[in-house]
Amino acid sequence: MYQQIKDYIKEQIISGDLREGDLVSSEKELMEKFHVSQITTKNALNGLAEEGIVKRIRGKGTFVTESGLLKESNRLSISGQSRSNGVIGLILPSMKTKIEQEFVNYIEIYASKYKYNLVVKITRESQFEESNAIEMLQELGAKGIIIFPTEKEVYNESILRLSLDKFPIVLIDRYLENIRTYSVSSENENGTFEAISYLIRNGHHNIGLISPPITNTVTVERSNGFERACLNNGLVVNKHLWFLMNFHKISIEQAPLLIKKFLLNNPEITALFIMNAELTRYTYMAVEKIKKEYARDIEIISFDHSGIEGIAYIQQNIEECSKQTIDLLLEQLEGNYEPRRVFVPVKFINDSL
Repeated sequence: MYQQIKDYIKEQIISGDLREGDLVSSEKELMEKFHVSQITTKNALNGLAEEGIVKRIRGKGTFVTESGLLKESNRLSISGQSRSNGVIGLILPSMKTKIEQEFVNYIEIYASKYKYNLVVKITRESQFEESNAIEMLQELGAKGIIIFPTEKEVYNESILRLSLDKFPIVLIDRYLENIRTYSVSSENENGTFEAISYLIRNGHHNIGLISPPITNTVTVERSNGFERACLNNGLVVNKHLWFLMNFHKISIEQAPLLIKKFLLNNPEITALFIMNAELTRYTYMAVEKIKKEYARDIEIISFDHSGIEGIAYIQQNIEECSKQTIDLLLEQLEGNYEPRRVFVPVKFINDSL
C-alpha cells in the first residue's frame, strides 16, 4: 500500500493533474482513499520527499517540486509506460510576459500532438542557469531542445556548442548570426517598418524610440525597420531621439522616471515606438504624467500588446511560431539537418482604424 500511494501521486504528476507547486493530498485524505493507517501515508509522502518528488512544509502541507516534474517526465520516457516518443525541453528566460506564456501553451499543444512530453526550464535571464538547464535536459535524455535565449549582449557558449554538435535544437525569437542553426522568429523588421510608416503618414516627423540595448537579432531587426521607414519617407534618422535603457534599469521603480526625463529633454518628440510590451507600460506611465503636467500628448505604438487600451501594436503570431518550431525540431529528430531561419508574418493592430 505504501508503494501504491507513491505510484498514485507520481501518476498524478505525469498526467498533469499535479504540477509544480501544487498541494498533494494530505495524510488524512490518503488514509481515507486507500483505507490505511496514518503511518503508511506518512511514510509514502516522506519517501517521495526523499526522492525529491515533493517537498513537505510543516503546517502547510506537501507540494510538488520542479525536480519532481523533471524526474517523472524522464522516468516516463525511459520506461515506455506510455506511448510517448520521449522528452523535449523548452528553455525560457522567464514566464512573466504574455508572449512567453503563449509560447509554452502552444509548444506544449504541438509537442503533445506528436506524443512528446514537454519539460520547461526557466533561466530568469541568467546565462549560468541557461547552461545548467541545457545540461540537465541532456542528462534527462531530452531528444531535442527549444531555446528562447536570454537577453544578453553575447550568446551562451552552451548554445553554440549544441549547434556545432548538431544536437536537435531550435531557437525561438532570436537567432545566432553567422552560425548555421534552426530558428523561428517574427518578421520584426517588416512589422516595425509598417508601424513607423503609419506614424509618418499621420504627420509625425520626430519619432522617438524606447528600447533595451540593441544587442541581439530582435532589437537589431526592429531598429532596422525603424530606419528603413524613415529613409523611405525622406526623413533623417535622428538617433538623439532614441533612448536605450540598460537592462538593470528596466523596472517599475526606475524606468518611468528615466523615460519621463528623456521626453522632457526632447520636447520635439510627438510619437514613440516602443520595443516591447514591458517598456510600453512604463512609457505609458511617463507619458500620462507629462500629459497631465504639461498638456503634451505623445502617440505610442508598441511591439506586442501591452494590455493598455488605445495603444496600437504589432501582433506576433505565436501559435504559428510554435507550430513552425515543433516542425523544425521534428525534422532534425527524423535525421534531416538543413539549418535555416523561418520568419513568421506579424500584423499591425490599431483599434482606432
